[in-house]
Amino acid sequence: MITRSKLARAAASVILAGVLATSTAGCGFFTTQATLIPYDPSDGVGASLGTVDVRNAIGIIGEDGEDISLLVTFVNSGDKSANVKIQFETDGETTTVTKPIGSGSVVGYGNSADEDQIIIANPGVPAGDLIPVYVQYGDNEGQELLVPVLEARGAYAELAPR
Repeated sequence: MITRSKLARAAASVILAGVLATSTAGCGFFTTQATLIPYDPSDGVGASLGTVDVRNAIGIIGEDGEDISLLVTFVNSGDKSANVKIQFETDGETTTVTKPIGSGSVVGYGNSADEDQIIIANPGVPAGDLIPVYVQYGDNEGQELLVPVLEARGAYAELAPR
């Protein structure tokens, strides 16, 4: 027959183990897991617009500080082509550039010296600032991206506006 003191010790041990487990891992019950927080693992920003993803959008400003080359990659995972509209301020006026993105394709602009560039002329945005760029296609809701503007140095030296 078990005496009360043995039963009390067993209950105290179980309670102590529960308190110890909760106190050492308790913050995991209340905080958001960092792996569930969306972020862009690059210098640029991105967005999802239906079946078209905008990836790593960065502005590279030339040495003269006037023009910006928009580096961006579009990924169309859909089964239909998309005409992506990119809108920004050029010389104080709204400019819209339309780029076709084939179905199931990845298309980059300005990411290497031989790729076509999207040039934003005289936006009045210095290096280290953010330039607003609106991206949209078809009937999908567009999204304004605040694209970081970087100087054409280091890895970005050959990607300056030309």
